[in-house]
Amino acid sequence: MQSNLLPHALSVEFPELAEIIKTLKESNAHFVKLLAEHDALDKQITKDEAGVEAISDDALHALKQQRAKLKDVLYQMAIEAK
Repeated sequence: MQSNLLPHALSVEFPELAEIIKTLKESNAHFVKLLAEHDALDKQITKDEAGVEAISDDALHALKQQRAKLKDVLYQMAIEAK
């Protein structure tokens, strides 16, 4: 499997924040909502990149931008909770 096809799970990309992410998932409903949105986008992007569900390049680019923005917000929330 190519590295660009790997899912971008927050706890995988930021292993140093895994415990904080786990705590936030248990205690912060807003974090859980944003994480679910991030994971849904990531799943859709991964399906496209793997050739399971093809979408246009523009749509894929927009999804990746949305995922990146959510990742930034989630990362900031995790850092602030540290």
